[in-house]
Amino acid sequence: MPAESAEWDLPKLRASFIFQDDYKYLASEDQQAQGEIEFFDVKFYPYSPIGSSPVFAAASKKHIVVCRLSPTTDKDTNPCEIIQLIRDDDENASNCACCWSKDPETEDPWLCVAGNDAKVKVYNARTGKLARTLVGHGGGINDLATSPDNPQIVASASDDTTVRIWSLAAVHAQQPCVCLLGGEGHVWDLLSVAFHDTGRYVLSAGHDQVINLWALPELPSEHVDVPTIIHYPHFSSSEVHSGLVDCVAFFGDLILSRACHEDAIVLWRIEGFSSEDPVLSPAEAPTTYDPSKQTRSAYTPTLSPDRPAHFTRLLQFHTPDCGVQFFMRFCMYHAPGKHPILAFANAKSRTMFWDLARFPLYNRYMSELKEAQKDKALPPPQKPSWLLVKKNKKPDSAANLRNAGADKDSMVSASPDPEGVTTLGHNQKTLAEWAEMYDTSNSHGLIKPHKSVAIDGAFVGRQVGWSPEGEWCVVVGNNNRALIYQRWAKDAKASTPGASGA
Repeated sequence: MPAESAEWDLPKLRASFIFQDDYKYLASEDQQAQGEIEFFDVKFYPYSPIGSSPVFAAASKKHIVVCRLSPTTDKDTNPCEIIQLIRDDDENASNCACCWSKDPETEDPWLCVAGNDAKVKVYNARTGKLARTLVGHGGGINDLATSPDNPQIVASASDDTTVRIWSLAAVHAQQPCVCLLGGEGHVWDLLSVAFHDTGRYVLSAGHDQVINLWALPELPSEHVDVPTIIHYPHFSSSEVHSGLVDCVAFFGDLILSRACHEDAIVLWRIEGFSSEDPVLSPAEAPTTYDPSKQTRSAYTPTLSPDRPAHFTRLLQFHTPDCGVQFFMRFCMYHAPGKHPILAFANAKSRTMFWDLARFPLYNRYMSELKEAQKDKALPPPQKPSWLLVKKNKKPDSAANLRNAGADKDSMVSASPDPEGVTTLGHNQKTLAEWAEMYDTSNSHGLIKPHKSVAIDGAFVGRQVGWSPEGEWCVVVGNNNRALIYQRWAKDAKASTPGASGA
């Protein structure tokens, strides 16, 4: 657990590795295009005891690498240990998604893996052996998610435009697909699927620019001959984004999503939706009787002056330099009593972090600062340690601000420069940069990262994963490269050469 003074720390790059064995096992055309070899997904095992060394799996086209992370006080010691290597020997397999489950009887960790062969393969991660295979999709599978409420329930998003809800319980062995989300939901390949913390709601998104929210019925506890089919989502919109949507996730009852070409992650809410309300039935979902509607919602069937929109955009996080790349996933660390941290890696070798707990504290500090300026009898408010002051520098001394080989926050710590100081006691440049990172008053503004780390060489981030306790963050991407970030390291100076921050 971090000390209270360290709770505001954002991760530092600790290590990285490149797994190259895929090259010699893939088809000749892939061997000739090694730049296309990559890790597409990474997930931490969520069921380990508190305080234990976290374990993650990284999925590439033919292999799944399972690693354990251990804290070290020596910065030259790699904290990452490979504990299992699984190879998919199916000729047509090219995997891009994974998620965790566990055997309800033995507690052995199960690792679900999927890709373009339309199968969900369930491996025993302890032995590395294939335990079972789930079939039914009519196209490749691009994403997997495990229900936070039940480790036996897994969702898969497919090119066949459907989401399947699978049960790994023994009672459903003959018919593991217990629910099918399809019908009028999507018209093109799906790229992302996510569960709500309650396990009763699912988000789906993909190439058709549509984001759907599905309310799940009670899933069966006994064998069923055929799955329940849900034809209509309870919320559907193509207005949140203007391009294909490759990542969507719940943040409480709010939603995070991103789309290709937009260079932003959007935080938004569905008006009228609350997970504390009774779950709506499938019959209450709006149909497509009016095809001209780009958004339809069971939570706001009709608009009014009090509720003029079906959804509201809240914040936008700036993710520059993504270009034409898609299949790039963010990840939000969100746990009770911990700061929510959003992480994302772009197409230009840079990982970005935002601490959402900083926003209300910044607003309070600025409000207290203004009050103290009005009433000189009030003591000046205490500035948060992460609000760094930008000191005015002459152009020829700008190089002094750079420290190659180390990551750092987005600003330089320095004393206030009396030249250019405003009535709020800080220079205009400082106030402007604070606003760019922490001001949430403009829902259409782009919030810059609170910290960003650049690495040497070309790197396209594909997926981010957080350890259950938030100490570790792993980013995977092209060339089968994995970046290991750490918070609260015992050796505060531990870092990896070749990384720089801005």
